[in-house]
Amino acid sequence: MYKNLFSLLSPAGSGGRLSILIFHRVLPLADAIFPSEMDATRFDAVCQWLAAWYKVLPLDEAVARLKAGTLPQRACAITFDDGYADNRHVAMPILQRHGLPATFFIATGFLNGGRMWNDTVIESVRLSPLPALALQEVLGAGFESVAIATTEDKRSAIDAIIGRIKYLPVQERAALVDRIAERAGAVLPSDLMMTSAEVREMRQGGMQIGAHTVSHPILARLDAQQARAEIGASKEFLEGLLGERVGLFAYPNGKPKTDYADESVALVRALGFDAAVSTAWGAARSGTDLFQIPRFTPWDRTKFRFGARMAGNLLRAA
Repeated sequence: MYKNLFSLLSPAGSGGRLSILIFHRVLPLADAIFPSEMDATRFDAVCQWLAAWYKVLPLDEAVARLKAGTLPQRACAITFDDGYADNRHVAMPILQRHGLPATFFIATGFLNGGRMWNDTVIESVRLSPLPALALQEVLGAGFESVAIATTEDKRSAIDAIIGRIKYLPVQERAALVDRIAERAGAVLPSDLMMTSAEVREMRQGGMQIGAHTVSHPILARLDAQQARAEIGASKEFLEGLLGERVGLFAYPNGKPKTDYADESVALVRALGFDAAVSTAWGAARSGTDLFQIPRFTPWDRTKFRFGARMAGNLLRAA
């Protein structure tokens, strides 16, 4: 049923539409604190559906064919952001088993033992031995005693803390995160992100690698020099690591006009990328700005609902 529907909504040629899916992590097992996070069993099912319904292309090929007006019917690409180690050890084997290519956008500053700021918050709350965190001196009013005794408490605390500091300047945010970790008194993991060797293994395994800045900042909050350094240095690092040109970029967080600005788009063009992806919903079609290509992922667990939401997203063609 869905294959025929997608053929109508996403025809071949100049009228084609490109669906790009975005993922971040694929956990070995479901996480009680984040039950909506993708795990291996769910991802295997999603890959099975995509392989049956779509022509899944490497992203660089998909972009080139979008530009040329030669997309196949039901064109699709799969992407991952950030560079988590489970991308290499959980997601890649599943993708390979289903014969699906994917592109992995790497925030290079967190490779080799680093940890993204939001994961420091998450793991501090998850692993703290305390029933509550006193964070008023760190985060201000409303954070006098943040309960973390139960799974529901932890989920609420993580959402509140991340919401409070997400859009702060990078250095201020990093300092606050360090203070939160200190207050939590937890021993934090240092193996959440890939190593350089694992990134090379991904490429050798047939996956594509794209740039995602160095430290995953909100580009719209940086000045031109800072933004250029973040974008350019990530590209240069990956090209040196892989020994090949890197032509694809993903904006951190990725909301147009909020997380990145027109100046960010101009910088990505000037630094020699071929295309860039956002996190705006919709499907790409002829005329879509190749430096602001939309991405989307249905969160539904059943095949019927997943397919229905994919169809709805095709109707939102950018």
